[in-house]
Amino acid sequence: MAVRLPPMQALRAFEAAAREQSLTKAAHSLSLTHGAISHQIKGLEEDLGVRLVERAGRGIRLTDEGERFARRVRTAFAELSAAVTELNTRANPRQLRVSVVPSFAARWLLPRIGRFVAAYPDIDLDVRANAANIDFANDDSDVAVRYGYGDWPGLGVEFLLEDHFFPVCSPRLAGGRLPAHPADLAGHRLLRSVDEFWKPWFEAAGLDWPEPERGPAFNDSSHLVQAAAEGQGIALTRTTLLGNDLRNGVLVRLFDIELPSQRKHYLVYPSRTANSAKLAHFRQWLHDEIELERSLATPIAPRVAPKRRKVDN
Repeated sequence: MAVRLPPMQALRAFEAAAREQSLTKAAHSLSLTHGAISHQIKGLEEDLGVRLVERAGRGIRLTDEGERFARRVRTAFAELSAAVTELNTRANPRQLRVSVVPSFAARWLLPRIGRFVAAYPDIDLDVRANAANIDFANDDSDVAVRYGYGDWPGLGVEFLLEDHFFPVCSPRLAGGRLPAHPADLAGHRLLRSVDEFWKPWFEAAGLDWPEPERGPAFNDSSHLVQAAAEGQGIALTRTTLLGNDLRNGVLVRLFDIELPSQRKHYLVYPSRTANSAKLAHFRQWLHDEIELERSLATPIAPRVAPKRRKVDN
């Protein structure tokens, strides 16, 4: 008797939940709602007549049956993804699919992409902006650029470049009356990022201040930089997100105090593309662009407080 297979969307929801150990993270990775993921998994359990997932604090854990099923589903998806990738590659051998974090795509990659097209006209670059953890088993991307700690087991991982944090703002902020010392930041609106914090920089600047709890917050670093450029406050941002804004005067750096980021940018790819000529060209182009940026970089003079005129009594 033929076995009726569960719906593909239910299997994908279960695989994502098993991988992330969280319905919320699974929903984010599939661009669905928490409720949709939960509904798909419940339907899958009803179809199979087996309990696959159970609650564990704020997250979930798999039952023994769920663990075994997840391994088989993951293997099946990997095989299916490989088959689709192979088919797509044969259909369009010129295409290179690149997964990039949205902020890096907007602020670093896209302003330079014309030079890649000019240098490699035979490669059709397909850029996908995606902040989720890269999963090449369920994604047909050929390569990814990710910002993290370099811990992607089972994948090719190559260091690209590092970042440093420092405050920037529009030269028009407060009518041009910009803070001259770190302590002067107390009189200005500080723009916040949801996962990159001011307090470590405060400590490097000798300020015993808590993390700001008020003011606009952004979950996309490129939006943070744009808000600063529009004069909406002072942003603590990273070198790779500034593009030409410092050279063009759209933004100004306030102080010579900078803090190295614990995370760095890496090129990440699966074994199936490790020896790809397209990947080799993209890798070389990235390194060429990084070297070009370094050669154009000019030392930023620290801002100093204006000298007070001596007044005779």
